[in-house]
Amino acid sequence: MGRLITVDGAGGVGKSTTVTSTVKHLRSTGLPAYATSQPSRTILGDHIRGNTDTYTGIALACLVAGDRHHQQRVEIVPALADEKIVVCDRYLPSSLVLQVLDGVPAERVWQLNVGIRVPDVAVFLRADPKVIADRLAARGAHNRFERQPDYSIARELELFDQVAEDLRTRGWPVHVIDCTEHAKNETAVAIAHLVEPAAGPSR
Repeated sequence: MGRLITVDGAGGVGKSTTVTSTVKHLRSTGLPAYATSQPSRTILGDHIRGNTDTYTGIALACLVAGDRHHQQRVEIVPALADEKIVVCDRYLPSSLVLQVLDGVPAERVWQLNVGIRVPDVAVFLRADPKVIADRLAARGAHNRFERQPDYSIARELELFDQVAEDLRTRGWPVHVIDCTEHAKNETAVAIAHLVEPAAGPSR
């Protein structure tokens, strides 16, 4: 059976770059790594990404959860059954932050996501708010949350910290990595080391 690694964190912390680098590193060691993301790269996932200005609150939470359930059934579970290491850019922790910021109670988010697989490694990336602010300024906002006048990087980081602690108490295998001074490859190697011992025998 494969392994599921999820990577969450505030916008601009470097999740997508880290996922790409992690998969590249794992493949270089001979492990069958596979990158994916949420929302998924499907018609529904693309629709969600392109319409976060249209759908808000519980409507968006339902769409995101539905996409997650579908992706688990048709993409993630089959890849794990094929003994791949699936590295996912965003997962349930992001919903527990972004949908809550959008006015949906955390309990409702949990209800919508009942049955979602607990990852084998749940990575939370964090960085100094100033570093993230500089990255966001350079790349531009990716969603309406980051475009809001009252958007606070510090608040989003705080919520991710709270979610990480809550998931840890629920038994999730949470690992928080501060990548403020990490090169992208250093963060990728740190994540890969979390899964390589378990995956090693199946090489």
